[in-house]
Amino acid sequence: MINKAYLEITNICNLSCSFCHKTQRPHRTMTTEEFNFLTDRLKNKIKYLYFHLMGEPTLHPNLPDFISTAKTKDFLPIITTNGSLLGKFGESLLYNTPHKISISLHAPAANEAFADESYLTNCIDFAKKAAEKKCYIAFRLWNLGGEGEDENASIIKKLKREFPNEWTNIRNGFGKKLSDYVYLEFAKHFDWPDINLTEENNDDIFCYGLRDQIGILCDGTVVPCCLDADGNIPLGNLFENDLESILNSKRAKDIYNGFSQRKATEELCRKCGYSKRFSKK
Repeated sequence: MINKAYLEITNICNLSCSFCHKTQRPHRTMTTEEFNFLTDRLKNKIKYLYFHLMGEPTLHPNLPDFISTAKTKDFLPIITTNGSLLGKFGESLLYNTPHKISISLHAPAANEAFADESYLTNCIDFAKKAAEKKCYIAFRLWNLGGEGEDENASIIKKLKREFPNEWTNIRNGFGKKLSDYVYLEFAKHFDWPDINLTEENNDDIFCYGLRDQIGILCDGTVVPCCLDADGNIPLGNLFENDLESILNSKRAKDIYNGFSQRKATEELCRKCGYSKRFSKK
């Protein structure tokens, strides 16, 4: 059963970070009518609805309404944000709180916006207000072994000051609970899949795409996972076909069955650094 859908409400971002793959697709923002149509097609088929694939969701003027609509349709809405606009738009996100908000606290080495003195303060202030409304907050430091990891210490030091209670381990040591509803997640840096990279060995490749998740680009194109930034693996369009027929297409089934044998049937999947996390070797 597909558990998560990454529904891209906009592919526009206000930043250009060094760690991000970015997208070559034309800029597009989903309308309210389109959002309503797509969520109707996903209703009762998806549990967690992420308002992100590429782009910065807090740029969308209708994001608070989208959160409310998703909740009335029994989704658990989740926002992934770079956090740079929380000082400006954060309050509006809490009128009808989402289930969870992930804030990517990447280092100043990735983008000078993260070096602004108010950036981390705004993120922390927002997290405290969200936690009071029982919205889960996950601060992300997904840069271990990569650019800016040495700058994590100063971020953690400030978090320690703001959340002084004893932190407890979660997720096999790759995360900390800072306080009720507030968490810090660590993960290793990974290379985004890129069709222009040299192909990896097609041996021992596994992914949860089409098992646990799908991605839906802002034009309705369904892709296997949240890392297909340019829509290199289009499986169908949710504006034109229902989800069942898309997931039952030959291409989708070949991808699923290939991963069952730890093989990648798609070129892009053979060029994905994230899949290495699931290697048995």
